[in-house]
Amino acid sequence: MSDIEVKKIIEPTPASDGAGVKLKRSIGVEPNYFDPFLMLDEFGSENSEDYIAGFPPHPHRGIETVTYMLAGDFEHKDSTGGEGRMTAGDVQWMKTGSGIIHSEMPAMKEGKLHGFQLWINMPAKLKMSKPNYIYIDADQMKSYKDGEKIVKVIAGKYENVEGPVKKHNVEPVYFDVELNVDKEFNFELPSTHNSFIYLIEGEIKIGNHQHQKVENSKLIILEKGDKLKVYGSTNAKFLLIAGKPIGEQIARGGPFVMNTKQEILQAVEDYHKGTFVK
Repeated sequence: MSDIEVKKIIEPTPASDGAGVKLKRSIGVEPNYFDPFLMLDEFGSENSEDYIAGFPPHPHRGIETVTYMLAGDFEHKDSTGGEGRMTAGDVQWMKTGSGIIHSEMPAMKEGKLHGFQLWINMPAKLKMSKPNYIYIDADQMKSYKDGEKIVKVIAGKYENVEGPVKKHNVEPVYFDVELNVDKEFNFELPSTHNSFIYLIEGEIKIGNHQHQKVENSKLIILEKGDKLKVYGSTNAKFLLIAGKPIGEQIARGGPFVMNTKQEILQAVEDYHKGTFVK
């Protein structure tokens, strides 16, 4: 087995999306693409002006979006007739496939909103499949707990706790980890996977080699390997996310991610002609 070390530490870039929601983007800027992951945003503020305009109706094709709420409420509506309300701890795993138009709007006028959205690429054979969702309420989520840590499992398996997202083509791992000071989180990752840690708060040390100080809202790209060790220099909270690379050509056009430029042009044409939603 080989120990997993830090490959790169990235400071998220301030950005805005939707109708002006302020966020921190760490994948989708540098690196622009980390197969199979296309984008990672952290959105969060106690100032309602930073989020109140939300994400009005917009299209997607060829990707999966994974929205994970830590605080606040969001209302979701889409072109399939689906709608719902996300609250703290909930996950919405949306496979956009051939095309969907949806909106995500805050269901609150004040207070703290905090969460993440991850974009995962879809392989060519699935890009034009029928859109579908996995809705995971907070009370459906299982966690592993001991005196050193709490590991909330969204996808993958930690010890005897398995996440609700199963039989997925990239075999994802998605953990929310709370680690106590001076304690360790250890996990065996598939050596085939690309993986990263997003540190939400606190300070951590990864692997056995020296690396620069890592604290609060940082993306840590990990080297490939099997054995991950994370030490809590303070009480810390982080996401561990990993997935099997798809290894296909990428063509991107705003909210559309396909394999060729022609497919992107087709998506744009479909959207403007009103034939986007099948």
